[in-house]
Amino acid sequence: MSNRSTRGDIVAVADDLFYRRGFEHTSFADIAEHVKISRGNFYHHFKTKDDILDAVIQKRLDDRNAMLERWEIEGETPVDRISSFIDILIVNGEKIKLYGCPIGTLTSELAKLNHAARENAGRLFMLFRIWLRRQFVELGREADADALAMHLLSRSQGAATLFNAFQDENFVQREVYQMKNWMKEVAAEAPNRIGDKRPLHEPMDG
Repeated sequence: MSNRSTRGDIVAVADDLFYRRGFEHTSFADIAEHVKISRGNFYHHFKTKDDILDAVIQKRLDDRNAMLERWEIEGETPVDRISSFIDILIVNGEKIKLYGCPIGTLTSELAKLNHAARENAGRLFMLFRIWLRRQFVELGREADADALAMHLLSRSQGAATLFNAFQDENFVQREVYQMKNWMKEVAAEAPNRIGDKRPLHEPMDG
């Protein structure tokens, strides 16, 4: 097995274990056991668990960036692309029901630990905040795009937390439906609605 492949396996396993067990409750030995490598080989790639945490955060950033790029390609309109974000609650429903949101649970745990990596982990939320803000700008809501992005982020995080707490699939289905209805209302109120080809700042006739 190549060094690059071994390192990638370690990070992938750590990513999964940090999500399912939590960062604090996952040890070097746990990760090494799942990857099936010796302790010496393990330390060749990572000296500390914090080094692994940094690599896991970077992996999650890379994975989410790739997902956002895919949504950009697949979604013809901002509404389509924002809908893809909302649908995470359904697409990843089984994992969220069992373990919560992978981003929310990690940032919350690191905050409780007052861990030095908490700010780095916060980049994961910032990635979605910036991306959602851009979608709302394209929707014609430039003035309040950031506020709308934060509202949707907070609502989706709340839904994920309550889904994990109550294990109620009907609840999360209703939340997804209501968030999409809210998004359509936001789009309908935009000064430049979908299908309007004028630039965002060009005044409408009359």
